[in-house]
Amino acid sequence: MGVVVQKFGGTSVADAERISHVAQTVAATADAGHSVCVVVSAMGRATDDLLALAASVSRDPHPRELDMLLSAGECVSIALLSLALHDLGREAVSLTGFQAGIFTDSRHGSARILTVRPERVADALRRGRIAIIAGFQGMSCDTDVTTLGRGGSDTTAVAIAAAVGADVCEIYTDVDGVFTADPRVVPEAVKLDMLSYDEMLELAASGAQVLMTRSVEYARVHGVRVQVRSSFTDGEGTWIVGDDELAERAIVSGVAHDSGEAKVTLHRVLHRPGVAAVVFGALADAGVNVDMIVQNVSHEGRTDISFTVPERESDRAGSVLADAAREIGAGAVEIDPDVGKVSLIGAGMRSNPGVAAEMFAALGAAGIDVELISTSSIRISCIVRAADVERATQVVHDAFADALAYSAAREAVAPS
Repeated sequence: MGVVVQKFGGTSVADAERISHVAQTVAATADAGHSVCVVVSAMGRATDDLLALAASVSRDPHPRELDMLLSAGECVSIALLSLALHDLGREAVSLTGFQAGIFTDSRHGSARILTVRPERVADALRRGRIAIIAGFQGMSCDTDVTTLGRGGSDTTAVAIAAAVGADVCEIYTDVDGVFTADPRVVPEAVKLDMLSYDEMLELAASGAQVLMTRSVEYARVHGVRVQVRSSFTDGEGTWIVGDDELAERAIVSGVAHDSGEAKVTLHRVLHRPGVAAVVFGALADAGVNVDMIVQNVSHEGRTDISFTVPERESDRAGSVLADAAREIGAGAVEIDPDVGKVSLIGAGMRSNPGVAAEMFAALGAAGIDVELISTSSIRISCIVRAADVERATQVVHDAFADALAYSAAREAVAPS
């Protein structure tokens, strides 16, 4: 048997009873003959509680010290799970991100993994032990504790799976897998059996919160097979695999929505080479993630540039753009937080014309105004009013219901 990496999120380890349940799941995997690594998040809302505690003693918590504080949440989880496994008669060893060999850059709060040196993890597996690893954290080249941002435990799990050559990385969550839309918004949404890395990456980037975007990127680069499954049921979940493992490409595979967007417009920008580089370079330097970009037609040598950013970063974007506007002689900066994004994703869009027309026709018939449009080869995204986001998601899902149902039943390529 090979190596299995299992990741359990905060809801899966929210209290002592759930930690005991996770320990039984892990023990059963080991009893089946697998070598097991387990990555865990902080318990329940522990990270939020620590953030609130930091805010109670500091108006502007220092990033390094905040990372040191937040990393404690996962340390509690790994120790408790290891204790529970010992009580079940299994040899287990808990490891912090640094002890597991996870090295990152120095960006506190949103660090990126640079390399994984899994010698201590590999040694534990050779000795027949279960390695319990703290998610969400690592160590910078300056030997400072860093954290990977929200959902970072997913990336930890995939990175460990790649480093130890795991057969599969199982992501246990509080849902049964990846659905054709958020079932809380679209009750008719169905679970997808399989998705390609590219489809899952677009879904994650478009608002589907089942997996962190960076974890999917890492899985795609390193060819890690990922299985999203429930901590509370025994279902098969959803497999995230390479294109070569899918018997066919679905025209559409899912509808995602994101209500945490803000639209930013920089008015009266001089239409000349290099101006856009100043604007978006300043945002990049400030760590602001820019999504959809639209530049209007130039009039009298000036134009408006509109784009979207995460709503939580809109204040920072506004401050940066105010400085950039003065530098380039642009007009006012307008920030509109009352918007949301709806996206249709499917690898088969590449070879099936008419998908965009059908999506826009459905939205138009429902009286939903589209403010911005962005596309990739397998995604169409629209910015609409925040009040219309959930209705737009339902409308688009209804318009492609048959294709989405077909996609949900896709199978893997038969072994040769």
